[in-house]
Amino acid sequence: MERVYIGIDIGSTCAKTVVLDGGRNILLRLLQPTGWSSVDTAEDIRARLAGEGFPVEEAAVVATGYGRVSVPYADRCVTEITCHGRGACRIYGTPDLTVIDIGGQDTKIIRIQDGAVSDFLMNDKCSAGTGRFLEIMANTLAVRPEELCGMAAHGGGTSISSMCTVFAESEVISLIGRGEKRENIAFAVVDSIVKKVASQAGRMSADQETVCLTGGLCEYPYLRQSLSAALGRPVRTEADGRYAGAVGAALCAFSIRKA
Repeated sequence: MERVYIGIDIGSTCAKTVVLDGGRNILLRLLQPTGWSSVDTAEDIRARLAGEGFPVEEAAVVATGYGRVSVPYADRCVTEITCHGRGACRIYGTPDLTVIDIGGQDTKIIRIQDGAVSDFLMNDKCSAGTGRFLEIMANTLAVRPEELCGMAAHGGGTSISSMCTVFAESEVISLIGRGEKRENIAFAVVDSIVKKVASQAGRMSADQETVCLTGGLCEYPYLRQSLSAALGRPVRTEADGRYAGAVGAALCAFSIRKA
């Protein structure tokens, strides 16, 4: 069997796995919740890959993400910044771009020039502007995150002033108590995320033509549209955007030499 190259991105919320062939074509994508144990998730990925005909023992494997150290069969661990940068260049077809990755627990802004990371900013001390923030607010409104983003497109006229998730949740509860429409509250939640991310990304992307969105939230059209408006330029997404870290990890696996 032709040798394959496997990238495993175990994030705080979801684990993404990509298998590439020697021509760098995607043969397989796997997506699953990380759950409480990254170790268990890694073993489940091993079993699923074997079931698809890609045993890890016969492949070059690179792990990245929050749980990368929990993948015992990985030949190498590579940072999220490097993997998301390489993966985004491959997915979006350009060596010069700014990557906005909104993850479960952090937001990464990565500037890529000539295919290499030239600068980055990472918000990992506060959940504001992350998928976790959106999830908490959606739970408060008794909807799913994707429903909240859909509702936000039909709202307006309301804002959340606090950047702290705990205080922002209190503001949402107060708005609910005052009888504010859910669509307007949803608008305020998305607007809060967009303003936070745009303030981080604006400087880094100022002179770059391509800005792309990766991570799970890239699948929410209204959030992307709002971010485009806030930055004053189109923010691109692709179907494989949420797999950027795994794609980049698989590309890094090409440098591994095995007997």
